[in-house]
Amino acid sequence: MSEDNLEVMPRGAKDFTDTLSDVIQGAKLPAKRRGTSIKPTVEDLTSQLYERGILPDALEDLIDLITTPSHLDQASLNSIIRNLYPTASVRSHNAIKIIGCLGHGAQKPSLAIQAALLRWLVMVYHIIDKQNALSNAYSVLFNLLDTAAIRPQLCHILALITRRRHVRPFRIQALLSLNRDTGNDPALVGLLRVFKDYYPEIIVGEATHGKASAFKHPDPQWRERLHEIQRAHTRPLDELAKPRDAFRVSRHYGNSNGRGKGAIIPQVHTSHAQENSITLEEIENVDGLVNGLETIQLPNQLISVLADPLLQKLMLLKPATEAHQRVSNWLVSFTQDVMDREADDILGGILELLQSYVSTTKNLPPVVLSFLWQYMKVWDGRESRAMILDILANAPLPSSGFADLYDSIFRPMEAKIIDGSATSQLEILAFYTALLRHWAVVLLSQEQNTVEAAKAVPELIAHVNKLCLAVLQTSTSTSTQSQVLAFYEECARLASNPKLSRLVSIVIPPSPLVYMLYFTLCPATASRLCGILARYKDGFQTATASSRSGYSIAYINEFNGFLMDICNCTWRSRAFNAKDANAHACLMSPNIVESLTLYVKALDQNTPLPSLFTLSAAPTWAFMSASHLRKLEEAEAEQEPQGLVVRHAGPASRSSLATLTNKGGLNMTWDDYRLGVLGYLEDRGMVGVCDLMQNTMTTLMKRA
Repeated sequence: MSEDNLEVMPRGAKDFTDTLSDVIQGAKLPAKRRGTSIKPTVEDLTSQLYERGILPDALEDLIDLITTPSHLDQASLNSIIRNLYPTASVRSHNAIKIIGCLGHGAQKPSLAIQAALLRWLVMVYHIIDKQNALSNAYSVLFNLLDTAAIRPQLCHILALITRRRHVRPFRIQALLSLNRDTGNDPALVGLLRVFKDYYPEIIVGEATHGKASAFKHPDPQWRERLHEIQRAHTRPLDELAKPRDAFRVSRHYGNSNGRGKGAIIPQVHTSHAQENSITLEEIENVDGLVNGLETIQLPNQLISVLADPLLQKLMLLKPATEAHQRVSNWLVSFTQDVMDREADDILGGILELLQSYVSTTKNLPPVVLSFLWQYMKVWDGRESRAMILDILANAPLPSSGFADLYDSIFRPMEAKIIDGSATSQLEILAFYTALLRHWAVVLLSQEQNTVEAAKAVPELIAHVNKLCLAVLQTSTSTSTQSQVLAFYEECARLASNPKLSRLVSIVIPPSPLVYMLYFTLCPATASRLCGILARYKDGFQTATASSRSGYSIAYINEFNGFLMDICNCTWRSRAFNAKDANAHACLMSPNIVESLTLYVKALDQNTPLPSLFTLSAAPTWAFMSASHLRKLEEAEAEQEPQGLVVRHAGPASRSSLATLTNKGGLNMTWDDYRLGVLGYLEDRGMVGVCDLMQNTMTTLMKRA
């Protein structure tokens, strides 16, 4: 049952608090004095516990009820214990109460109830808020092992909490003796094997031979129900977002293939530890990791590094060639299974673990890259696509250039994904954007880099330039334009970074793409483009300040043409002018410009074609400009006793503003008006056009 299908109590059902109170009060009276049977009330309580779970305060009340003498029958107590599904973490003092009620005595619960409570402790062990509480009670639990009725549950708990400090000679001797007396009790044999992992040289012979308890979860269905309740229950956001403890070995974190076949990746387990060494299982906090770093012994199967954050930290802080080779060998073997179609049932789980490992370490080992290269041969392009793209977005920066990496992995990946639709193209674009961001971080984090090591970056950008042109021809939606701009914003950060600009050649966007994005109806899109070009300009100025700049005059002039054309349109009222230095006329041929000029002239609106793309008249900016002018007029009208005599009727121009002043309207010059529009746009988050104008127009540079 999923969290979406959790049932609610029907109308008319007793409130949980009242039901709980009735059970607690009824438990204080002998059955003959109650008047009515308490069993229906207990059934109502357990039904609500199963459906809703139990809050911490109510759980504490029921723990008190179960662990202290009462008149409830054993069947009712067992039913309550089986349905104790905590909605949040279990308070450690509740676990201590359970431990305190164990053993023999008139005031103690029956041994059957004690066994049920211990079994419940095993099932909620991973959500106890302070797990060291059980560890502190280790001696109490160990000394109860001679009680046969609760021994299996005691051994299970001890196996969970045993650390090297608990394994002492007197306990080993007591355990060996008890094992002999009981005829190799499976639970004791299982606990002895845990002890032997810490001191294999002491526990020898036949002591650990024979059938042993595996200490599996007592009730997987109960665990699933607990997870459903905890997921469905409203918990504080900080608890929901709480990550796994990165300084303790992970247990029971969902490392399963989802088909009931157990763990895909083995959990961290260290056997045959030396007496002077420390195992990862003993590390409980960051101090333990730091203090024991040099003496920590590697676990049995290092492939656990894919799923365990603590082992990941150990292998990063203490790298070893042999350890990495062991992980590589496992992945090579798994790759062969994938190629032979023998690992289809666990492939999704492995990819999920690889994704988690790569996103945590920000490192994609060559062996994983090799695995994905092989997998591309059999991949259908759909299965686990998001995970594969996320993993590959952390690909290492290739020293040999982009071509080899593209031909081996990215080209077949594109062939599997791109189907001609904008959606598939945008998926690849988002992937390359993440990859470029990752490579930029790699270059910035390294103290020494060479141009040779960074040459893959401009090659990647040149490749994505073609993809961006293709996707804009497939879809012209604002969301598509936004994703294209997101890529070029990453490029602009590279171009304007002083450290990276010395290593990475600036690759400008294709000319058609610039004009496609500028002549849009979305002001945010045009503004972002202007901001990108402003940062590119900063990068070129830094790069060309050196006499050893590798950029040709023609290349720089091509970029300057973008700036000239946009300024001609936006600021200078000279749209599509081809006579200015470096101007491209927005790639418009003279014949088309002439035809448009004649068409506009025939409209007889007294506005020439070059002035139709200014801040006040262009479809992109007209609404914003008009809103700014209207705001100024409203402010002026409030200050005038009789209001404004006349208001501006249409797109502002130099002449119309002068006429407006003469007729008693708003008194404002053309330059002040345009500066005001830039400020109006900037106040609304569209800072790019202001940045570009101030970075390009000499008159605005002086004002800034």
